[in-house]
Amino acid sequence: MIVSKLPNVGTTIFTRMSQLALETGAINLSQGFPDFDGPQALREAVARHVMEGRNQYSPMTGLPALRQQVAAKIARSYGVQRDADSEITITPGATEAIFCAVQALIRPGDEAIVLDPCYDSYEPSVELAGGQCVHVPLALPDFAVDWQRLSDAISPRTRLIFLNSPHNPSGALLTRADLDKLAELIRGRDIHVISDEVYEHLIYDGARHASVLAHEELYRRAFVVSSFGKTYHVTGWKTGYVVAPPALTAELRKIHQYVNFCGVTPLQFGLAEFMAACPEHVEELPAFYQAKRDLFCDLLGGSRFTFTRAPGTYFQLADYSAVRPDLDDVAMAEWLTREHGVAAIPVSVFYQSAPKDMRLYKP
Repeated sequence: MIVSKLPNVGTTIFTRMSQLALETGAINLSQGFPDFDGPQALREAVARHVMEGRNQYSPMTGLPALRQQVAAKIARSYGVQRDADSEITITPGATEAIFCAVQALIRPGDEAIVLDPCYDSYEPSVELAGGQCVHVPLALPDFAVDWQRLSDAISPRTRLIFLNSPHNPSGALLTRADLDKLAELIRGRDIHVISDEVYEHLIYDGARHASVLAHEELYRRAFVVSSFGKTYHVTGWKTGYVVAPPALTAELRKIHQYVNFCGVTPLQFGLAEFMAACPEHVEELPAFYQAKRDLFCDLLGGSRFTFTRAPGTYFQLADYSAVRPDLDDVAMAEWLTREHGVAAIPVSVFYQSAPKDMRLYKP
């Protein structure tokens, strides 16, 4: 008999709702992938590299040309230099990067603080390393960090704090002032940070992303994770990267080499080529996605749903209390899928203890 290492984990809500959408023929707004393809030049580059025979293992740390393009993008976006050889690692997806960073940091008995609602891969990664998550809810209605509650949650066993900005599932943004507060809070403590920044280029209304990459004090103790899939509309490629100081990168790579060893080679060649040829792509993303957000919100504006336009990501939270106040958000997501052909994600599943009156869902 197998004793589960994750007894409280079942099938993810993304899989469940996507399956329900498939079964019912619903429009699937329940999983974070676009319904349009990546840039044609990028897809053509990958196809060409496949046909030209670049199909064997890439270096464990990632293709040098791609790591160099990531370093160049960071310099353009945030005005800081990160070394392609000693600080940047290409991974088969951001989730693998997060998993490896957690395994490098967490020992049995350690605690990791997560800010609820939080992405569902964080806690299982901590538990598999022998640690325990401490859940600190973000303050409603704007999903801001409650600094007093975060301070109170820190204990002598705290080893790690997860950040996620732009935030999944709310779209909320951390500011430079937030990063300064965190740096002050953990100064002099043996606490590290994993900053999940996969939506770093999907920020609207003229706002700028406050990246840990550009906060020198926090960066010295951080793993910063991002995703080519989100930035280039190719989520199925499951290709991401993690940036960290050399000593932390060395520890992450010890784990990474025995989890996946390397990412998919022709994808890395294609991404490196496209990034070099089209550096403007990331600068055009905010306006590109904001137009889609505004169209969606304009069309939703005449409905009984209420919402505040999300400042980041491609999610939008909607309050449905004027539509079906009798349903909790899980039942509401299922009802919307079955009865109206639109699949969405309930927000309560991202909490350890959801607010009692959770009337939000994420399309």
